Amino acid sequence: MLVQQMERLQSGIFITFSGNCRAALTFYQACFGGTLHFEMFDEPLQGYTEVPVVSATLISERIAIYGSDLVHNEGRKVGNYLAVFMPCADIAERAELITRLTSRKNKKEDWNTKHKFIEVTDLFNVRWILGVAI
Repeated sequence: MLVQQMERLQSGIFITFSGNCRAALTFYQACFGGTLHFEMFDEPLQGYTEVPVVSATLISERIAIYGSDLVHNEGRKVGNYLAVFMPCADIAERAELITRLTSRKNKKEDWNTKHKFIEVTDLFNVRWILGVAI
């Protein structure tokens, strides 16, 4: 079902939470309605009081919100917890978007194409989460 939802969407909001993704997206579902889906770790991780959400998706007629409890190494702070989510048809399409979004940056990174989500930052310091169904 998530694969079908990703294919029909063009973009959405990706929010990184710090251990309260499930509560936040459940709250947003009460606000906007829609279908909610969670992918969880199999067991608790150090530093989390509950089993963290790897990825969450709320799809409603009005909005698409994606999220995760996995916070960047620098911690959750203003500027790093929002990103534009772009579903990609396949790994090749995602590779093309990575090239386009980062082509003028000096720093090149090695991305593991087997990951469901790859995050890139464009020339304007906008974070993009490029997702494929794996």
